[in-house]
Amino acid sequence: MWPEGYGRRVLDEVDSTNAEAVRIVPALEAPEWILGLRQSAGRGRRGRAWSMPEGNFAATLVLPVAEPPQVVALRSFVASLALYEAFVAVTGRSDGLALKWPNDVLMNGGKVAGILLESLGRHGNCDWLAIGIGVNLAAAPDVGEVEPGALRPVSLLSETGARVGPEEFLTALAAAYAREETRFRGYGFAGLREAWLQRAARLGSVITARTGRHEFVGTFETVDDAGNLVLRTASGRQAIAAADVFF
Repeated sequence: MWPEGYGRRVLDEVDSTNAEAVRIVPALEAPEWILGLRQSAGRGRRGRAWSMPEGNFAATLVLPVAEPPQVVALRSFVASLALYEAFVAVTGRSDGLALKWPNDVLMNGGKVAGILLESLGRHGNCDWLAIGIGVNLAAAPDVGEVEPGALRPVSLLSETGARVGPEEFLTALAAAYAREETRFRGYGFAGLREAWLQRAARLGSVITARTGRHEFVGTFETVDDAGNLVLRTASGRQAIAAADVFF
């Protein structure tokens, strides 16, 4: 069932659903989901290209926000949990699913979905957020299209045999996101943090986190109250706000 209070628009073709969010935000008064059935210029984190084979999922939620930037950024956890729930809803199973800090969803150890947050300004304020979500529903990009050392890309179809169309997945995701957004607004990050950690990939294991200047290797202890990745390293505990994580 489509959640009350959220708009929905489906485009046969678009350059990028996040770019479309920029174009439509001046006229919006409420949250709006944008689904692109074909996307010609998708982007991932740090400006990386996001491959979009036919039958895959590319959507953006344009959301009004009023919190400080550090709180707005926690929507990556809201979206991650919603994606997890949507996968369970369309497949009836949770085995093999895990959440990779800060904003990926894994299936059987491979990357099946990613999230990109971008602040949008209106009237000189950053009072809207674009939550871009890409999901490999039908096909995974070739391994040569991802950066060296990154997790192998997988698809929902290849890993589970479930054939799910983009519009069907959008309905499941929108419903799940609305529930998690209500929980986040009512109880803050504390209401989501434990649920996220219960689904976290490699919690308690040694991982590598790379920022623009540094590389940290240590045991993944937790995610703190600000959403930072906390590692126990040879030089002590490190709280990392932004990084690429490698297993």
